[in-house]
Amino acid sequence: MPSIFSRIVSGEIPSHKIAETENCYAFLDVFPLVTGHVLVIPKKEVDYIFDLDPALLSELHLFSQRVAKAMRKVIPCKRIGVAVIGLEVPHAHVHLVPLNHMGDINFSREKMKPSKEELEQTAALIRSAFEN
Repeated sequence: MPSIFSRIVSGEIPSHKIAETENCYAFLDVFPLVTGHVLVIPKKEVDYIFDLDPALLSELHLFSQRVAKAMRKVIPCKRIGVAVIGLEVPHAHVHLVPLNHMGDINFSREKMKPSKEELEQTAALIRSAFEN
């Protein structure tokens, strides 16, 4: 059975897309730690990030860098934090989290529950700063 992320890539499940390339896809986390929390995934379903082909792993990180730069332009924050945990969904993914405090990237705290409208506004804001 495909992962929830593969179902998002295929369009079976909607997402608040930020950007995509031939091999990677970036979208908002619907239960973010903070406003602007983005997930970046390879389109190819691989469970463990370090099992990715070296070229795809490199592409995933370079794409993540481009997304983070767009985020930083429009989301008020000191930095964009990066986390690769990989326990919640069996599909490699990178969390990009706007940071103002260390606690902003604490995955054990309660997640936000933004409305669909709030998510779409945030996605549109980040998309507007994304450079192709």
